[in-house]
Amino acid sequence: MQPKRFDAIVIGGGVIGCSIAFHLSKLNKKVLLLERNQIGCEASSAAAGMLGVQAELEAGDPLFESARLSREMFPSIASELRELTHIDIELIHNGQLKLAEDEGQVEALKALAEWQRSIGEDAVWLDRDALLRLEPCLSEHIYGALYFPKEGHVYAPRLTQGFAKAAALLGTKIREYCHVQNLLISNEEVQGVHTNTGDYYSDAVIVATGAWSNQWLPEKLQQGLYPVKGEAFSLTTHYPLIKRTIFTKGCYIVPKRGGELYVGATMKAHTFEKSVSLEGLSTLMNKVQALLPVINTATMQHFWSGIRPMTQDGLPYLGEHPKAKRLFVATGHYRNGILLSPITGKLMAELVTGQTRSADLTAFRLDRHFETEEVLT
Repeated sequence: MQPKRFDAIVIGGGVIGCSIAFHLSKLNKKVLLLERNQIGCEASSAAAGMLGVQAELEAGDPLFESARLSREMFPSIASELRELTHIDIELIHNGQLKLAEDEGQVEALKALAEWQRSIGEDAVWLDRDALLRLEPCLSEHIYGALYFPKEGHVYAPRLTQGFAKAAALLGTKIREYCHVQNLLISNEEVQGVHTNTGDYYSDAVIVATGAWSNQWLPEKLQQGLYPVKGEAFSLTTHYPLIKRTIFTKGCYIVPKRGGELYVGATMKAHTFEKSVSLEGLSTLMNKVQALLPVINTATMQHFWSGIRPMTQDGLPYLGEHPKAKRLFVATGHYRNGILLSPITGKLMAELVTGQTRSADLTAFRLDRHFETEEVLT
């Protein structure tokens, strides 16, 4: 085999690309992972790491079953990465509370609880008194909450680094600061990539470059994938204010180790501009103060932003390019990239290697919105 030939080339060193490389390496494939900057330097490092299947996804959402499968993978992923790399991804199953801030939300959450229990999920409605017994620092103005005991969170940067290091230990070659400039395509079949460090050849190329994936997509698909900036900040407290993740419209609060709270996130579509605005932080601060009044005693630590990839229907693109054989795409995970990273890595590895897939990818096909025309020149 030529020195620069691989079974698979993964473009993009975020959590999705690193998970794909890890799962391909587990199948004994020779993998090259290319990252234009540093591993995990974009949205994967900005994420709060919530594993919020029940809080964010509802009945009829094609993502729900895949998200459930991915959530169930996390304990084994955490153990496997710790054993291979000694990296602790800080998997914590502390539950999540989805708040009701008016009577309409009370009824909606009660209906959601009934549906989720009917499919075997744990979902417990808590009225105001029960909620305040569980989390006494929350505002008395909250009407109640739906409690999801199975939900949790991880430390997102460590998850990405864990996937990358594990993949490398299993044989993946990682090239940082490697810019992919063109795809090498012949007779509508991918042959490899042209980069600033040379050409690399492969039996398959997988694009996992998040919000920056449009350059590799056909023109029609480019209309349906766009960036969404999210701003967030962290606080430290002298004593734990909450034990469980808090989720409501326009705001989440995630309690991390060491007394740190992550608060997020704003949403500004169609921009790659990463500065953190006073308007965004003020909106979040006002919201979190209304939910958790005692947070005024906390100390501001850090603030940051991340650019997340969103599609027009909210579903990721997972599959083979409609006009280029052996070119695959995995992007558009929006706020669920951390949650979906294990199952995405597994499914894409199965797809690339022709194995029976663990879940149906039909809803995530790249050409689901239109009849395929001339999409690649």
